[in-house]
Amino acid sequence: MRPLVCATVAALALSAFTAPAQAASSAYGYAWSDGKGHLRIVPKTATRVMRQGNVLHRLKTLSGAKELRLDYTGAAYARVTVACGLKETEGQVALDAKGLGRTACAPAHLRESLGRGPVPVRVEHRGGKATRVNEILVANWPGRRSATGTLKRVNDTTVVFATGGKKIKLGYSYSTVFHRTTARCGDGWLTGRPVNADRNGLGKKQCTWTDLTKALKGTRHPVLVKIDYTPGVDSLDEVWEVFGDA
Repeated sequence: MRPLVCATVAALALSAFTAPAQAASSAYGYAWSDGKGHLRIVPKTATRVMRQGNVLHRLKTLSGAKELRLDYTGAAYARVTVACGLKETEGQVALDAKGLGRTACAPAHLRESLGRGPVPVRVEHRGGKATRVNEILVANWPGRRSATGTLKRVNDTTVVFATGGKKIKLGYSYSTVFHRTTARCGDGWLTGRPVNADRNGLGKKQCTWTDLTKALKGTRHPVLVKIDYTPGVDSLDEVWEVFGDA
């Protein structure tokens, strides 16, 4: 029995020096879908403000912040809506004293929310996994900007836009509008005659975000576009195909 006792004592002694579990971290920002069961978020600073008796958050750029990619399949999710399946608050909100959503929902509801576009959140995470995600209400949703540059596909909901020597990672969703110069929405990039180009070479045929995905999948190099986007949120809102792209 003596060897067994010694082994047990040694194991207990070793466990006393085991490194502690990684501490949880938190981040505020706009969550985007980034593949099955994953979200991406660029951390921002958050300041609480009162609006009509509710606590909202003012989000600003955090210098040096790096994008996080997190698995949310095991995360607790709490919404600002009074029911999990609602697309909008419909005039009623469920917020705690810190301005965090408090309607308990499931990861499947987070997947649905992300499918509709960016979700302003506070996320707690550890070891590449989100442990808790709370929706928040934002007090300063930024305005749109227009720019001309090149677009390169990252995945079915993400692109990199380059302009003026800068590159911006942008997400898009069902609300993104795509204007084509081609005859059909499903044509390849700049395929055929520019029957739907205006006098400036910009597309006039209104198409959908899935048409944008299909068109970008068929390109090997960045393509010339005009876009409307929302900085800070990093949302690609509208895209114009440009005739004359090389």
